[in-house]
Parts: sequence; structure tokens; C-alpha cells
Amino acid sequence: MAQLPDGRPLPGKLFIVEGIDGSGKSTQLDLLRKWLLGEGYSVAFSEWNSSPLVKATTKVGKKKQMLTPTSFCLIHAADLADRMERQIVPALKAGQIVLADRYVYTAFGRDVARGVSPTWVRKIYAFAVKPTVAFYFRVPLEESLRRILDGRPELKYYEAGLDIGLDSDPYKSFELFQGRILDEYEKMVDEFGLTVMDGTLPLAEQQEIVRETIKPHLTGVLRAEPSAWRQVLASEDVYGRYLGEVLGGGTGQ
Repeated sequence: MAQLPDGRPLPGKLFIVEGIDGSGKSTQLDLLRKWLLGEGYSVAFSEWNSSPLVKATTKVGKKKQMLTPTSFCLIHAADLADRMERQIVPALKAGQIVLADRYVYTAFGRDVARGVSPTWVRKIYAFAVKPTVAFYFRVPLEESLRRILDGRPELKYYEAGLDIGLDSDPYKSFELFQGRILDEYEKMVDEFGLTVMDGTLPLAEQQEIVRETIKPHLTGVLRAEPSAWRQVLASEDVYGRYLGEVLGGGTGQ
């Protein structure tokens, strides 16, 4: 079950995905979202660094290359705190399923890779709800880099980790930065009980494992109101964003 920091349970379920860039986590979360909507569940979606509270500040900071590792950490913490209060906790209290693309473990990986204290970062995020299931999509660094860099014209300054001086070449810096983040994820597997997924398996096989993993947690969660149109579209395997948004499936960012 999802739990508040003080241990109190919430009626909804929080499923999150984590992994280095190119791990395939977002694709798997989207497939899961579509399946859940097609099954009639009420689903909310939340994405890392998407709160309007910090969007303008982040944009200016990145453009002017003003963000330090500490300020980056605090901005992302403010982003999650805002989404937690306005979006995630209300949905969980209502009994909805919440799907989150990246969660606190992204901060624990990226911020520590930038040199921030692991203990300090964990304290900053002490307000976060404990997920029902936290998936970590594990892929070799080489595979991740291949997926991200094939055909990529250029890397952004902070994306490549150029702010921490690992290498002057953006692509080499990106490789070193992602390697550091990968090391931190591996440390978190036992610390937080992450559910490890083999991100090199075929997409359909990964999705089947994801679904089977969450099925035991679906009892009692909120379902969307049935409608004739939903039943017709579902019978034709028309799932996902169209079904959720047009027919009021309860999704949104």
C-alpha cells in the first residue's frame, strides 16, 4: 500500500518507475497506464519536474547555467512537494491509482552523482509518500547510451552533466554522468526494496511482468464510472489516453 511518511496507509496505490536515461521506463509506464484505463481503473499520472510552481525558475536557471547541484536538488524537491500536495496525495486519498514517471530515487541518483550528500538529499525528501511498488528498470550503461545517443544531434548542458566538470566533451560527460547515476541506483535496490526489471527484455515481456507484479495490489482501488462508450471502445481494444481523456478516465498531469 501507499503510505504517508508517518506510516499511515492511503487507500490508493502509487506505482513509480525509475532508471537511467534510455532504460525504457517511460514506455512501460505508458503501456501500464493504457492497460489500467482499459480495465476501468481510475488513474492519475504525475511526471518529474512538471510542477508549474518551479517551471519558470528552472527554465531561466538552465538557460543562464546558474543552477548548482544544491539548487537543482532544492528546485526538484519543491517540484515534488507541490505535486504531492496538489496531485498525488489527493488522488491516493480518493482511492485512485497514481503512476509516477520518476520519483525521489531520481533525486537520490542524480543529486548524489553531482556530489550532494546522500544523507542530506534523503532528509530533503522525507515528506514523500512511500510507493506501493517502485520499479527500477536496469539496463547496461552501453545499451542506455546507444538508445539515447543514436541520431541525437546534441545534448543539453545539464543533461550531459557538464555543470560538474566530468569532461569537456558533452558525450563523454554524459556517459560518465549516467554511469555515476547507475551506480547510485544499484545501491538503492536493497536500501529501498526496488523491484528490479530487466530493461533488455522485449517490451511485451516486460509489460507482462509489470502487470503481474501490480495485480495483487489492485483490490479495492477506485474504478472509473462505467459508460456505454467506454465498454464499446474497450471491447475494440481502444485504450489509453484517448479513452481516458475523452471519456473522463481520471487521468491528467
